[in-house]
Amino acid sequence: MHFLQIRDLHKSYGSLEILKGVTLDVARHEVVCLIGASGSGKSTLLRCINALEPIDSGTILVNGDQVTGLGVDLNALRRNVGIVFQSYNLFPHMSVLKNITLAPTMVGGVSKEAAEQRALELLEKIGLRNKAGSFPDALSGGQQQRVAIVRAMAMDPQVLLLDEITAALDPELVGDVLEMIRELAVDGLTMLLATHEMGFAREVASQVCFLHQGKILERGTPQQVFENPQEERTQQFLSRVIQAGRL
Repeated sequence: MHFLQIRDLHKSYGSLEILKGVTLDVARHEVVCLIGASGSGKSTLLRCINALEPIDSGTILVNGDQVTGLGVDLNALRRNVGIVFQSYNLFPHMSVLKNITLAPTMVGGVSKEAAEQRALELLEKIGLRNKAGSFPDALSGGQQQRVAIVRAMAMDPQVLLLDEITAALDPELVGDVLEMIRELAVDGLTMLLATHEMGFAREVASQVCFLHQGKILERGTPQQVFENPQEERTQQFLSRVIQAGRL
C-alpha cells in the first residue's frame, strides 16, 4: 500500500478551478518532485494534503487513514505530515530554540527538556547549534529556511511537504538548503516537494510529476521526464527551462 494516496482531487477558489482531478501515489521513502509553471497547482496540492486548504472533492489518505472531510484530527495529521513554505514563517518574537520546541511541547506532548535536546541535536546536524538563542531576524535567509525545516523535523513527521523552499533565497544561499534536503532523502524521509530547481529534482527525485493547468500531465523517473518527455507541454516547459539555464 502506498503511504500517500490522492484520488481525483478537485479544488477551486470561487469560479477558478485550480486542481482538476489530481491522482497521485507516493510510496514510503520516496521523494516526489512537482514541477511546472507558476499557477499550475503545485502549492495548492501541498496545502490540501496538509489540510491547510479544504478540498472540494476527492480523497487523500495518509498511511491508510483518510485525512479529508469532517472529523479529521488535524493535530494528528500535522504531526505526521510536516510542511515548510518558501517564506520560512518563523515566529519573529521567539528564539530559534523556542520556534523549534513550540509544536513538540504544545501539540506533541513532549517534555521541554526532551524537546530542547532534540532541537539542539537537529541544529548541530546542520551547523546552527550556536544560533539556538538567536532571533530569526539575526539569521540569513538560508539559515532561517534551514531552521524552518528543522522545526518541521522536530515533530518527526512521516512525510515532509516542501513548497518552493528556495524561491525566496539569494542564489548563493540555495546550496545549503538543498544539501539539507539531500541528506533527508538519503536518510529515507518521504518527501513531496514543489520546486523550480530542475537540476536538484533530477538528482534527488524518485518520481517527477509535471503539473499543467491543475492536472498531472506527465510523471515518471527523472530520466524519463527530463530526457524523454512524452507530452508536448512538458517538452515546451523543459525547453524554456533549458534556455533559462536551469537544467
